[in-house]
Amino acid sequence: MRRRSFLAALAGTSIVRHALGQPAGRQLLRVWRDPNCGCCSGWVEHMRAAGFSVEDNLVASPAPVRRMLGIPSDLLSCHAATVDGYTLEGHVPALAVKRLMAERPAGIRGLAVPAMPTGSPGMEVPGEAPDTYDVIAFGEGSYRPFMRFRGGEPV
Repeated sequence: MRRRSFLAALAGTSIVRHALGQPAGRQLLRVWRDPNCGCCSGWVEHMRAAGFSVEDNLVASPAPVRRMLGIPSDLLSCHAATVDGYTLEGHVPALAVKRLMAERPAGIRGLAVPAMPTGSPGMEVPGEAPDTYDVIAFGEGSYRPFMRFRGGEPV
């Protein structure tokens, strides 16, 4: 019984995360995306640059994963992800994800950036002005704006 207790206590330590290939202090972000999507790979790189450890799952279609995760159909974009018990859909900036994980507001199950706003992480277009868009929180009750961005910058 002591061995089980020790292993259970050890499960949350950086020793186990390191042994599993996840650096200490880095959150594991699991992404499901089409292998041919350049904007999705841009978002993955944005998240890595922000300090997330990324498990990049290339799939023919993320639709089955979206259904499993319960992402509302009217919030869809081009890729799905999970991190720290939350669901993400689309080009959600790392700053919004970090705020969500730090604050852990009641009733929020995930964040989404519907469609594909120009200038959002991974959707940068040289020579085009970035869109202003909302990061939408979903979960219990109705959707609500969580943060507003212009391109990759909060406004």
